[in-house]
Amino acid sequence: MNRLELKIPPLALLGVFGWLMWDAETWPLPQYAQPSWGFWLAIFCWLVAFGVVVAGVLAFRSEGTTVDPRDPSQTSTLVIKGVYRYTRNPMYVGFVLALIGWAIWLWNPASAALIPLFVVYLQRFQIRPEERFMAEQFGDAYRDYQRRVRRWL
Repeated sequence: MNRLELKIPPLALLGVFGWLMWDAETWPLPQYAQPSWGFWLAIFCWLVAFGVVVAGVLAFRSEGTTVDPRDPSQTSTLVIKGVYRYTRNPMYVGFVLALIGWAIWLWNPASAALIPLFVVYLQRFQIRPEERFMAEQFGDAYRDYQRRVRRWL
């Protein structure tokens, strides 16, 4: 296990990347004016992101399992209903949508370029370790779930 795996809470990571995206406005790159529809598109992304994250949290709570992804050993139930029928990681999908909304709000190419780095980090240091644990904990039930439902969308 890599020492970065499962160490940074994904919500804190979201905050760090949000700040980096905001700070990217100061980088010596071309700046563009946001189009008039950008405001509404950003709001739409944030609303969808919020809905997806809340749906994921509520599904976990209804099954009585932890929402803290830093310690998968506290996971008591394999949640496969609700929003988890469409994505294995709805909270992370919501975080990416929130960053997309933030990039649209900032309307800065450097900000948008940071989103793939967020996804790569999350994939490597959060999702893959979680998946390893889930396969150990829930065996064939989890592997069947992996075959039926995509990691992201």
